Amino acid sequence: MNDERISLLKQWIATLPPELALRTTEMAPASSDASFRRYFRLSAGDTTAIVMDAPPPHEDCRPFVDVDARLAGVGLNVPRILASDLERGFLLLSDLGPTTYYDRIVQGIDDSALQRLYRDAVAALVTLQGASHQGLPVYDAMRLKSELGLFPEWFATVHCKSPLDTDSANALDQVFDRLVSHNAAQPRVLVHRDFHSPNLMVCEQPGHGANPGVIDFQDALSGPITYDLASLVMDARTTWEEPQQLDWAIRYWERARAAGLPVETDFANFHRDYEWMGLQRNIRILGVFARLNHRDGKSAYLAHMPRVIGYVRQVAGRYGVFRPLLRVLDRLENIQHSVGYTF
Repeated sequence: MNDERISLLKQWIATLPPELALRTTEMAPASSDASFRRYFRLSAGDTTAIVMDAPPPHEDCRPFVDVDARLAGVGLNVPRILASDLERGFLLLSDLGPTTYYDRIVQGIDDSALQRLYRDAVAALVTLQGASHQGLPVYDAMRLKSELGLFPEWFATVHCKSPLDTDSANALDQVFDRLVSHNAAQPRVLVHRDFHSPNLMVCEQPGHGANPGVIDFQDALSGPITYDLASLVMDARTTWEEPQQLDWAIRYWERARAAGLPVETDFANFHRDYEWMGLQRNIRILGVFARLNHRDGKSAYLAHMPRVIGYVRQVAGRYGVFRPLLRVLDRLENIQHSVGYTF
């Protein structure tokens, strides 16, 4: 941790009120993500705090501050902002603990404890969707379609080394148009964009607030109501079989209706909505993970690709309109295996 940003960060911490009792000598990496942001945990008196390093011009802390206030305003357990230097890209945050849902799952968890955590997550999602989304960037058809372009560019062309021929590209483009048209027509709420196990904190200890703690929401948008549910039940980091997906989706749907959120009144229609949204998200994720590997050198994401492909096949195999996508995927997967991509 000898880079220039660390030096600037420690200089900033030294200017903060002494009653915070911050000790940079006990600062250690807390987590990182797919962006330029980094997080560090440091001692703060008899507790700990988190400092975010979001280096300009690559990152901007202002969206985090904005969305944090929106979510705290509806009672969601999000980090409190203890101090900030928005110009230099530093935030000091309350610590929601060291354990994410993903950590707990990997460590091993019995089903009753798992169900408690995810029922809490479903309740938190309904609460989140009650927050104001006015003024946030809109997750509209243009943006949704643009993101799908990552699949032919990075997954097919770069990762599988197999650019799509004209017929396949045209057929896939028609599938994408159909998918985007349906998803963009859904009612809009505040969308976290990554409401899944790595961004939900297990808050079972005193002082950490209600379970779950919610983090990494700075990219929130005003978008389709089923997007975050699809993130949760088709988690790119954790495999959930269809019966479990369905159980949590039904619990969400019942809570959302009771809360007056604009979900479909017929569950069959709602089921289609979140599945199609999940398909959209997972096609995009295949492109994102390929880009993270080949452009950014973050190869760990490749381990999750088979799971994401499984989610894509789950939905695409249920609806005839997505057969062209399955044909493309069949060819690309065969190419991956033949050239040695085992993930």
